Amino acid sequence: MPHRVSPTERIRGHIDELFAQDKQLPEILEDVARLGAQLLMQAALEAEVTEFLGRDRYQRAAACDGARPGSRNGYREVTVKTTAGPVALSRPKLRGTTEAFASRLFGSHVTKTNALETLVIASFVRGLSVRDVEAALAEALGDQAAISKSTVSAVCQQIKDEYQARARRRLDEVTLDYLYLDASFFRMHPGSPAEPVLAAWGIATEGKPAFLGLAPGSGESADTWHDFLQDLKERGLPSPLLVISDGAPGLIAAIEQAFPRALRQRCLVHRCRNILAKVPAGMQAEIKDAFWALFDTSELKTKPGPRLVELIDHRITEMADRYSATYPAAMKCLLTGKEGLTAYLRFPAEHHHRIRHSNFIERTFGETRRRTKVIGRLPGETSCLTLVWAVLDRASRGWRGLTMTSDGLRLLQDLRRSLLQPPRQLRPRKVMATPAAKHHENVSATA
Repeated sequence: MPHRVSPTERIRGHIDELFAQDKQLPEILEDVARLGAQLLMQAALEAEVTEFLGRDRYQRAAACDGARPGSRNGYREVTVKTTAGPVALSRPKLRGTTEAFASRLFGSHVTKTNALETLVIASFVRGLSVRDVEAALAEALGDQAAISKSTVSAVCQQIKDEYQARARRRLDEVTLDYLYLDASFFRMHPGSPAEPVLAAWGIATEGKPAFLGLAPGSGESADTWHDFLQDLKERGLPSPLLVISDGAPGLIAAIEQAFPRALRQRCLVHRCRNILAKVPAGMQAEIKDAFWALFDTSELKTKPGPRLVELIDHRITEMADRYSATYPAAMKCLLTGKEGLTAYLRFPAEHHHRIRHSNFIERTFGETRRRTKVIGRLPGETSCLTLVWAVLDRASRGWRGLTMTSDGLRLLQDLRRSLLQPPRQLRPRKVMATPAAKHHENVSATA
């Protein structure tokens, strides 16, 4: 990277490079957590120097009221030991100052402190709020070591601003083939139950993933999901071809109202869990294997389309007949809304393993929930949304897209025409009455 790039920007570059690698999502997020801690600490140091000098990098003192004498003079590499392992930082050096600069966060020679984790947890998990960060640092280091409001604001405000800008952006240019919808519950307020955060992401027609939106919800009712989807539509999002979700009744009703022409795929992972919950533990392995065998099309030569749907539907009926006498509740669950289990089979075969469940975004939600367990609850709605958005937005840059083959593109184009652009029904032509017919009408009318 260029020599004049700040250490903070270098760390951001390392995070972007990390997502460009072909790694599993949990591994990526662990690395991002470590780099995120380094980024936050480095940004705090840079912000303290900016506050001390009264001006930003490369800004002249004459142009800033109240600026102190002195200038930046490179960096000194230091390693700070934390309970999560060593963190390398570039400590700014100054020259020409009338008084020595000492970081109120790290002091003059601090190389080991648990307050650094407190800062990371407080900022990324406990709330991204000025008051919470100050309270956490004062508790860990004492009031004399607490950093100022302006420093904390400089570190935290950028993520809030980015979230708000993304929440308002237009979606007119996003044309989706697949839309994924899911919700995850977080405790945001003291004494209140967990509340859902609704999320939407999809796969665009060129095969690239797109993180679309995030919003709080008072519950998973049809009205809550309808408002969320309506906001996406008002921002310009057109109808997808396939919507993948779990089986929450409110969500299903909202999808059918918002995108009536799109096909709807029930998440097979959710449906499998629902079935296994109605089966004794000793038989769950057998039922689970039988369930996933239903959707194994590797040995079938049938192309995606109605015929393949018919074959898998026949398998589902056979399994229900086989186990219905022993596990009637489980087989009733299997047959309920079974048309939603096979919608994905109309789409390109190379996409099947990615579009038959919504588990991908669930894993990212799980990572977010794991981090919030450190403090039990989030201090408010804004803090919760900012945290979840920060994790999902950064993770979405590492999500793999879908391969688009010529045959697959052709099939998707055919589905788009049949589902979203059906031909208009022509008016029936007016048939001119013959003289004999007119005479018959006159006779009938006289009679």
